Amino acid sequence: MRNDSSSVETSFTDRSGFGCGCTKIPYIVVEHFPQLGLLTALRFLEWVSEHPEGVIALPTGKTPEYFIKWMQHLLFSWDQPEQRKLRGSYDLDLKTKPDLRGLQFVQIDEFYPIDSSQNNSFYHYVKTYYLDAFGLDPKKALLIDCNRIPLSGGRFFRDVFPDLRVDLTLRHREPVNHTERIQQESILLVDEWCADYEQKIRDRGGIGFFLGGIGPDGHIAFNIRGSDHHSTTRLMSTNFETQAVSAADLGGITVSRNRLVITIGLRTITAHPETVAIIFAAGEAKAGIVKQALESEPTNRVPATVLQKLKHGRFYLTRGAASKLEERVEMYYNRGSWSGEKTARSIIDFCKANNIYGPKLTVKQLRTGRETGRIPDLGDSTLPSLIKATEEKINKGLKRLTDEVFLHTGPHHDDILLGMLPYIAHHIREASNRFKFVNFTSGFTAVSNAFLLDVLKRTRSFLDEGRIEMVRYKDFFQSGYQFKRAKDVYHYLNQTAANDKKGMRRGFCHRLVRNLVDIYEIASLKSLNRRIDMLIKTIETTYDGAKDAPDIQQLKGRIREFEEELSWANFGVRMENIHHLRLGFYTGDIFTEIPEKKRDVEPFLHLLREIQPSIISLALDPEGSGPDTHYKVLQIIAEALRIRKEEVDFSDIKIWGYRNVWYRFHPAEADIIVPVSLNSMAMLKETFLKCYPSQADASFPSYEHDGPFNALIQRIWVEQLKDIQLLMGKEFFYLNDHPRIRASHGLLYLKEMSVEHFLDRARKLEESMEGVLNG
Repeated sequence: MRNDSSSVETSFTDRSGFGCGCTKIPYIVVEHFPQLGLLTALRFLEWVSEHPEGVIALPTGKTPEYFIKWMQHLLFSWDQPEQRKLRGSYDLDLKTKPDLRGLQFVQIDEFYPIDSSQNNSFYHYVKTYYLDAFGLDPKKALLIDCNRIPLSGGRFFRDVFPDLRVDLTLRHREPVNHTERIQQESILLVDEWCADYEQKIRDRGGIGFFLGGIGPDGHIAFNIRGSDHHSTTRLMSTNFETQAVSAADLGGITVSRNRLVITIGLRTITAHPETVAIIFAAGEAKAGIVKQALESEPTNRVPATVLQKLKHGRFYLTRGAASKLEERVEMYYNRGSWSGEKTARSIIDFCKANNIYGPKLTVKQLRTGRETGRIPDLGDSTLPSLIKATEEKINKGLKRLTDEVFLHTGPHHDDILLGMLPYIAHHIREASNRFKFVNFTSGFTAVSNAFLLDVLKRTRSFLDEGRIEMVRYKDFFQSGYQFKRAKDVYHYLNQTAANDKKGMRRGFCHRLVRNLVDIYEIASLKSLNRRIDMLIKTIETTYDGAKDAPDIQQLKGRIREFEEELSWANFGVRMENIHHLRLGFYTGDIFTEIPEKKRDVEPFLHLLREIQPSIISLALDPEGSGPDTHYKVLQIIAEALRIRKEEVDFSDIKIWGYRNVWYRFHPAEADIIVPVSLNSMAMLKETFLKCYPSQADASFPSYEHDGPFNALIQRIWVEQLKDIQLLMGKEFFYLNDHPRIRASHGLLYLKEMSVEHFLDRARKLEESMEGVLNG
């Protein structure tokens, strides 16, 4: 670190054993996402103790979860001995608890337009998680309240922009009618408000402490790729990457595509030369953009490079987020003993960097590489040995296992399918194998209001037409609704086979009717119709992105469960072999709860005892690259396995870690490489689009692909094939003796671990969360 590092930063750097000095912005690396929150909270308190009336700007969204939790934990247990010990261990030597009431808070950004009373507005977030939770003085806060921004004639934004769309071309073109004239006047008034907001920040001396995340395009606040480093507070549109990230906040991509934002500018953040500006990031998914921000020259293409001008600019990173930095790559190869994984990684990366196929590489060329030149005993046998080892991984992916008990787990519905369908399909045809599928959450947040509304209206229509005959059975509303749920699945798939879209929709509505009767304890057809009408009205009058009421959460969750049943029934799996745990930590709040042993661990532990699996699959996302649910589920699985390990011998059980759209393996990390044919890709597409209709329109897409997840997964498989083709040569595939290798046009990677190895990885995350859990 630089000489101007704080005591807290120096302490964390000393603990990591690595001080960075070669990047254009200093950075600190911690083990995991929760520890990132601890570092940030301690550094913030350290700064506040020196600037009790300073100007602060803190982020919104899911990224600050552990910063906020650590802050609350530290503030409300300040005088407890363990807290004094914790602060002392990180050189935060404060005699008294900092008084935060003198701080001047500046809101960083906001969607526009959005009602500030909505729970998904950043205004509401700031009031809840910062002003109230930290005890800040609201009178000293500078906030973006869209309800109070002046518009033409004193109008409210819904009167000016009834569809909540703002056409910024009106800034520089003539309006064509009276409505557009009012909108033009209003846009110019918003621009004036933004200029005034900027001036108010300057009048306070500028931002003293800035904390923010980094977007997939390098954006800081809502300063997207291409933003001028001298930009100030403004009303602006965003790009697809930002819209995809915002889709969860606003209730779907169709909403976020058409919503503008108000954001402070890059110059707003860096105006004061003494500003402490910190960006924190977790997970390998952020590694590429972090590398650009820290190693590129200042450029508008990577807005985060603006922090290079600040002597107190910092990046706080997890190991994964820092993994592509030159210094970290150097550290990876220099530290510890040399391994086969290092040899594989260095050679594969050399092939990619130089676009050379492995069979054409010479030892002389490998010796010129910075990493490959370090391979011990590098010689004529090195590359052939690596190619042979990789071929063995592919052969392992081809091997058909028998007499196994598979327990496939997913944080959300469709995670298992997207993570490893081709490998599952390869084994599921073997009659001696047994399969169990477990989903930990009900996944209701993935069902948009628009989809639910459409299904409710279709159901009402089918009922009116008399097309849902089961409601006429005399015992249906008493007990009949509980039976023949498997028939719903079979009926839907039959209509899928017949390509009868109306029949498929009718089958989907059959299951919805059963769920409605069950959830609302409906006793008659009249009550059923009335309930559907009430739900339609509720959804139509609910703003997009609002937290659903518990009953609607249940209804949406049951939709996801039915979709999961459809997907695996497609491969002959019985409904009783698909388990929906609906764990309680998953609440729909912006921050899901910390898992609890009795509520969240014991249900899975019970299944472990009942099923006695020989192979367990799980989403291996230890740094929270994707949804935060992933690493919380990982901890639940780990805790259940720890308990079960004390009861039985786990030495023969295998753990398969998979990754899908959020987080990927390097080829060198994979232990099992599965060939994926065009037929497998078509199977994924057909299954995903037909069996997960709530996901077909990609309401909540990845920032990497504007469309459904199955298309992104296919792209990932193809890219992974290209990596291995570079190493092995294309001839290995199209001239191979094995037909499945000849037919492969993509590859799926899996990480195989023993229970002990997996628990060791999970234990590090648990240790980093202990302070929060104990609090």
